[in-house]
Amino acid sequence: MSFSSREEYLKQNPHIQSIVTSASIVSGVAITGKVPDGFKEVLSKVAESHRSSSVADNHGKKSSKEIKTKQLVDKHIS
Repeated sequence: MSFSSREEYLKQNPHIQSIVTSASIVSGVAITGKVPDGFKEVLSKVAESHRSSSVADNHGKKSSKEIKTKQLVDKHIS
């Protein structure tokens, strides 16, 4: 319904009142339970391609050298 037709409808039906509310917004989606193995494989490939991403932090394979280097960099940047 367009706004102009809504206004006309409300004029023709004075017993109906318009109530303004806020929009319904979904703030986020949570995944609970086990992540499928196929999706884990996709995440690991993304992590390999993008080493400095948050996906790599959570799902990538890291050597002890990479871990120590990242800790040292974080220490001096923060």
